[in-house]
Amino acid sequence: METTTMETTTMETTTEATALDMTVQLTIDCSDPRRMVAFWAEALGYVPEPPPAGHATWRAYWAATGVPEEELPPGAGDIPESIVDPSGRGPRVWFQQVPEPKVAKNRWHFDLKAGGGRDVPPDVRARRVRSTVERLVAAGATVLRINDEPDTGFYATALRDPEGNEFDVV
Repeated sequence: METTTMETTTMETTTEATALDMTVQLTIDCSDPRRMVAFWAEALGYVPEPPPAGHATWRAYWAATGVPEEELPPGAGDIPESIVDPSGRGPRVWFQQVPEPKVAKNRWHFDLKAGGGRDVPPDVRARRVRSTVERLVAAGATVLRINDEPDTGFYATALRDPEGNEFDVV
C-alpha cells in the first residue's frame, strides 16, 4: 500500500508584514504651514518636529538626501512643517504647502475627545469641552456651532482651524 504525504506550507500574508512595518502620517494641505504647525501643536499637545540630527533645517536635510532644489518651493523646509506626538503614540502630521485654497467641506475631520467619555458626568464633560474650545479659539480657531443635547448627555463644539478645516471637540 502506498502512502501519500501532503506537505503544508505557511504563507506570511502581505497584510501581516505591512502592518508590522507601517507607520501613519497625516498630510494636510495648507497655505501657511507655520500657522498650522503652531495651531495644531497646541490643539493636539504635539511639538514641532525638529530636523534630523546634523541638519539645521528640513530643507538642508532634503538637499543632503538628494531632493532636487526645483522640487522644493521657496521657503519649504526652512521652518518645521510637521508636528509629532512627544509620547510617540500618535501619527506624524505634515502640513504640505499648496497654492490652492480650501474650497469645500472636509470629507474627514478630527474629533478631539476632551470630555472624557460617557463614564464622566455630563456637566464635567461639557466643562472640559468648553475649556478646550476657549484655549483653541485663543490659538486661532473659530466656533461653528455648539451641540448641546441634555436629553442624551451629548455636548460637543464644531470649530474651524485657522485655514477653515472643520473639527470637533467632544
